[in-house]
Amino acid sequence: MSVTPTSGTVPDVGHRAVSGRDAEVLLVLAGRDYSGMVIRARGVERRYGDKRVLRGVEFDLAADGFLLVTGPNGSGKTTLLRLCAGLAIPTAGELAVTLERGRIGYLAHEPLVYRELTALENLDLYGRLYRVPERRERTGMLLERFGLWDARHDRADSYSRGMMQRLALCRTLLHDPDLLVLDEPYSGLDEEGAALLDRELEERRPSCAFLVSTHDPERIDRFATSKLALA
Repeated sequence: MSVTPTSGTVPDVGHRAVSGRDAEVLLVLAGRDYSGMVIRARGVERRYGDKRVLRGVEFDLAADGFLLVTGPNGSGKTTLLRLCAGLAIPTAGELAVTLERGRIGYLAHEPLVYRELTALENLDLYGRLYRVPERRERTGMLLERFGLWDARHDRADSYSRGMMQRLALCRTLLHDPDLLVLDEPYSGLDEEGAALLDRELEERRPSCAFLVSTHDPERIDRFATSKLALA
């Protein structure tokens, strides 16, 4: 595991402690002042039974940072992103996330949409859950930007793999999050869809923090402020 971290010092603050298998685990979600940092990881490990998936992961992610995570299959990229999105807890080490979960946008391998609902119904539902202001206008804007407007009344289970990934990206961006945690965001996209995602990353880059895993780092290398290579 190698890391090129962002610069900056992080003050020591209080944490909520959770007992772990090998050591005390420290997890913070929301509201701490970390001098511009949205994520701080120190010695993070994650085990599933006797299998160690992550070991000794350390990095800082600033509020305007873009951390590019790479590594072969099985290196723990998805596990790390799930930890940072608040969907799992480290087995050991310290992980601090300074944002409320509602300010995080998480794109997983699965689209996390309701397949029996239309694209419009899915985004309206998520807009209500996140209490998105002017959700109908924002829903329409995203569907247009990702080329799904004409298929907005079609059920998600009728979508192709690429269309489903576009809808998942709309869901992820709907509430205008401050931190985007994207697990292989280009997966399933054709060249047109990939170009649309390129545009979104470029436009959001100045005002959002990014934690992105990919098997194609060359495509988004220009956005990265730091890199984390998992082995």
